[in-house]
Amino acid sequence: MWQSTQGIPNIPDLTHPQELIEFGNHILKLSLILIIFIGFFGLSIAIISFTIRNQKSEPNILINELVSQYSSLLKKLPHLILVSILLVGGFFLCSTISNRYHHWEQAKIAKIAAGVAGERLEQMAPKVRYIAEEPYTYYQWIDNKQVEVKSTRNVDKYLRINASNIQVNINQAKDVQNLKAIYVADFSAEYQVTNKLQDIQNFLFEILPPYGYSLLQNFRVEQNNQRLITTNPGNYSFPFNLSPGETVNFKVNYQAQGGPRWIYNADHQLLSNFQLTALANFPKADFASGIVPTETIESNEGRKFTWIFDDNVSVKNPFGVFTATDPVKNTGILPRLLILAPLLFLWWLILLYFSLSLSLRDVAILGGIFFACLLTLTYCSRLIDAKFVWSLISPILLFLVWGLGSTRQTSLAVIICTIAGGILPVFALLVPYSGLTLSIAGLLSVIWLVTRHWYGWNIINN
Repeated sequence: MWQSTQGIPNIPDLTHPQELIEFGNHILKLSLILIIFIGFFGLSIAIISFTIRNQKSEPNILINELVSQYSSLLKKLPHLILVSILLVGGFFLCSTISNRYHHWEQAKIAKIAAGVAGERLEQMAPKVRYIAEEPYTYYQWIDNKQVEVKSTRNVDKYLRINASNIQVNINQAKDVQNLKAIYVADFSAEYQVTNKLQDIQNFLFEILPPYGYSLLQNFRVEQNNQRLITTNPGNYSFPFNLSPGETVNFKVNYQAQGGPRWIYNADHQLLSNFQLTALANFPKADFASGIVPTETIESNEGRKFTWIFDDNVSVKNPFGVFTATDPVKNTGILPRLLILAPLLFLWWLILLYFSLSLSLRDVAILGGIFFACLLTLTYCSRLIDAKFVWSLISPILLFLVWGLGSTRQTSLAVIICTIAGGILPVFALLVPYSGLTLSIAGLLSVIWLVTRHWYGWNIINN
């Protein structure tokens, strides 16, 4: 299975039944252990307290203090249980949504890639081949003696193409079967060859049809305006005669249909007096393989690319035209934010606990507000920019938490805690400078707590 279909590695997803069952089993085991521990601890204190209830000694005072601390702990236990439920439940909720969002991002990227993916129309540069005899030496054993034998063999060699003038007109269409983009290319090229050999007149002009075509029609090769015929069907080698010192011109024409890229491959040949003009009659056309065109002309319907090499040049990579897609930016930001959301909620809740008194109802409502805002951010960010969405949600969040304070001073403290512990940390994970923004939020939180507790800013009546 591909990684994109598996989701984020090692992150639980409650939409998977097996993980949901395992999660429920772990919760039951932990709850049972916690209940047994608290009950055993309380029973031990009760037995010790009953044993030394009539003694006035230091151990008795210590036990009484321990009982008082245990009673205080039991009063705070509901808060601890509620916060734990919110953190654990929020983590599994956010991890599940994070996986869903990861799937959505990968599906979006795959859809964009599928629109321009597939085979390519790749035209190889032609070759002019001839056969030459070449002497060579080999050894063989005769009567237990190694004897040197001289002979000749036929070797394929190639003439250099003097000039190339290529024009290709490319239109983009949709494949009716899979709705992918395809290219319809009208190819026309002229090649010039000069025989610089003295004793060879028989040559083969070899040009392969474009690689990756789904439809090829009207393929035609001409020599000095006369059509050449192949000796064997399906063989794209065209024999011709050329006297020493003479020059001949070839024309190649065809219409081809294929994948959403058209490229020309020099096949490691030296190109001289070379000109390639590619007219792309569709938007978002761009040059391929990083070979920058000599000239680019913009038009309303598309682009015209021209490559000109007057002297000899070697082009290692194929070059041509492809359909550029809009870049997919800022992927993975929301999944990262959702995974860290329970820690952000804990940060915000600690600031509020250190700033004012919170009841169980207040903590439950705060948890609902925080995770509801995150859910709104997650699903609205599929339509518009996430930073803009959080800028719209933040005033609503501040308006809702204003009612937590019983006085204006208390509400002001809640607003400061919400900005430092809730709004800024979330915003920090949405912008490129996350570390800087998180540092500012942490510094603001520390400044508030120091001002509140160490410098006696007693505006809040606890």
